[in-house]
Amino acid sequence: MAGRPREFDRDAALEAAMFLFWRKGFEAASMHDLCDAMGVRSPSLYAAFESKEALYLAAFEHYVATEGQAVWDKLGEGATARAGVENLLIGMAEALPKSRTSPAGCMVALGAVSDEWPAAITRAVRKVRLDLLDSLRARLEAAIANGELSDAVDVEALGRFYLSVIQGMAIQAKDGATVAELRGAAKTAMAAWPGGA
Repeated sequence: MAGRPREFDRDAALEAAMFLFWRKGFEAASMHDLCDAMGVRSPSLYAAFESKEALYLAAFEHYVATEGQAVWDKLGEGATARAGVENLLIGMAEALPKSRTSPAGCMVALGAVSDEWPAAITRAVRKVRLDLLDSLRARLEAAIANGELSDAVDVEALGRFYLSVIQGMAIQAKDGATVAELRGAAKTAMAAWPGGA
């Protein structure tokens, strides 16, 4: 006997949950809020995702693969590491402010300062942040290998500096910073690039 068909579009429901968690955080997003946003009843939600924690993890993975990846891919753009980092910061400046389609800030950065998570979520979000740091390090190490940067450059410190700028921009966006204001922060951060422009 075949099971009952799902009452909703899982991908659309997941996207709605992502936006709600992004806007409110894990704790503040109630199951009632989630059911309303997703257009489902709680039995369907639990049948599809098992728990609020599992739903958050699925929504977070969706954020990383869609919203996050589109901006982080900019790190690989540009002929130099400097251009890649600048493209990333400008991409963040344009993506982080609230728009008609998305909340302000970054789901990866904002939850780290404003929410209490179950351990599985903490591990997943921390892994993404470390992966982002690894991406910055790799681009900087390549810049040293090809002579763009001096081998005296502290890759760890420089990578953490630019990741800190990105995380700070996410918080500023949540507080209402505009694209122009965030672009200004990005430009100022690029002035710290070793050896100047």
